Amino acid sequence: MTQRLSHTVSAGLVTALVGFTSSAVVVLAGLRAVGATPAQAASGLLALCLTQGLGTIWLSRRHRVPVVLAWSTPGAALLASTGAVEGGWSAAVGAFLVVGGLILLTALVPGLGDLIGRIPVPIAQAMLAGVLLALCLAPVHGLADHPWLVAPAAVVWLVLLRLRPRWAVPGAFVVAMVAIGVWLSRHGGLHGRLLPQVELTSPTLTWAALLSLAVPLYVVTMASQNVPGVAVLASYGYVAPWRESMTVTGLGTVAGAAAGGHAINLAAITAALAANPDAHPDPRQRWQVANVTGWAYLVLALLSTALATVVTAAPEGVAAAVAGLALLGTLVSSLSAALAAEATRVPAVVTFVVAASGVTVLGVGAAFWSLVAGLLVQAITTAPSRH
Repeated sequence: MTQRLSHTVSAGLVTALVGFTSSAVVVLAGLRAVGATPAQAASGLLALCLTQGLGTIWLSRRHRVPVVLAWSTPGAALLASTGAVEGGWSAAVGAFLVVGGLILLTALVPGLGDLIGRIPVPIAQAMLAGVLLALCLAPVHGLADHPWLVAPAAVVWLVLLRLRPRWAVPGAFVVAMVAIGVWLSRHGGLHGRLLPQVELTSPTLTWAALLSLAVPLYVVTMASQNVPGVAVLASYGYVAPWRESMTVTGLGTVAGAAAGGHAINLAAITAALAANPDAHPDPRQRWQVANVTGWAYLVLALLSTALATVVTAAPEGVAAAVAGLALLGTLVSSLSAALAAEATRVPAVVTFVVAASGVTVLGVGAAFWSLVAGLLVQAITTAPSRH
């Protein structure tokens, strides 16, 4: 009994640690890109840890299903590629609130989820791939600019990718943090906040933020996180409590928005860690692994500010390089899904290049225009011929 309990606890801790270390740097990069100060970005990471931890505890205990929530990693990548919008950080916070409202609306109005489902998978995945491209180039630039800081992380990532793929990104993260720590010890040490502190921002609404951030963030969160999250649970024999999950993640996103949290959702990759037979031999007891994961996220929230301070103090480009390594796997899967069907490859490629261009038109970012362009090209190229 004691051995099984320790295994459950360790599986839950591993799930949380993999989720946190795999993309916390991506979150910080995304929040900083849309205008957050270091303190506001740290507050956002704190809010995400708290809301997803509490949501995971609630859903797993209530439904006895290994439901794990996570922050939207593709959404954070979207923020990083979009950059600041009209209205600055407060407008970004307003966009986060709108995303939470849309997720809540998805729970109340099934047709909204169906509408997102009608966006062709190749188009949605091509948009995500285009958003990720610039971020995934960061390790190349980082190796050129700071080889002694980035190379150790890249080597560890590559070795673990061959030996223990699950630990490739967390391993690279740990090595990068050690390298940054050594660099800081030789350049004046660490200065800044270490204890968690919430920084609230009054939201504002601008059309540019709604179209550049809110709409693409909602689409990418639903298409790349929530829908796959349901599929992962189904693959292990579980039925995700869809409506309540959308309600909890919508409320969590709304609650965390003013503190800087961009979006929480059903986990996909980390969901498998809690739902697979290695987590617990009895499928009826795997919810306990998810429950431990939720509590672990609450503990990790205490480290969020210290992490943000370390990342901020690092030489420019180092944190981005680690974030790029973390997103390479997502880029691979997105490109594969975007180009899988021959009939939709041209619309998908158009979507990809527009999203990757980073262009801003009428104050609206490339992610939104990539969806418009991709859907337009698909409508034209797949329209029935009159001849």
